[in-house]
Amino acid sequence: MKRKPVISALLEEYKYVIDDLKSHISDITCEELAEPVDLKTPNKDCVSIQSILTHIVLCGYHYITMMDIHEGNADSEWHKRIKRGSVEEYYNDIDEMYEKTLKFFEKINDRDIARFDPKDKLITFWGQYYDYEQLMEHAIVHVSRHRRQIVKFRDSIRGKK
Repeated sequence: MKRKPVISALLEEYKYVIDDLKSHISDITCEELAEPVDLKTPNKDCVSIQSILTHIVLCGYHYITMMDIHEGNADSEWHKRIKRGSVEEYYNDIDEMYEKTLKFFEKINDRDIARFDPKDKLITFWGQYYDYEQLMEHAIVHVSRHRRQIVKFRDSIRGKK
């Protein structure tokens, strides 16, 4: 197999933030998972730990789908939003999403992930232009940002300041 240092670095960092997320949710109970924390937010993905984890998994799959469609696979399926009842179920979903990401990048070369001409970039469903490197950098920060939010929610539920 051809050496892919750029892709390997991105995937290792993605795995790192995923494992970090998992370490912070490992002791969350089913009750804590589902408890509404932010009742004022208009964002349905940021109400509870459960809604945030559902969003993380959904977006992880959507990143893969956007790249797959950009590669010419118009039949690539959009993952459905699936709310889980336990952290263990989210672990499985996150692991499957990461494995699908690995599988996608098996067919991509390092030289193909950075594109400088906007016409060669994919357009995300939220309207930004990204190449694969930028989208994976976004994916990494996305997990990290929501991990911080989950920790705050968890601490709020448990009465910590």
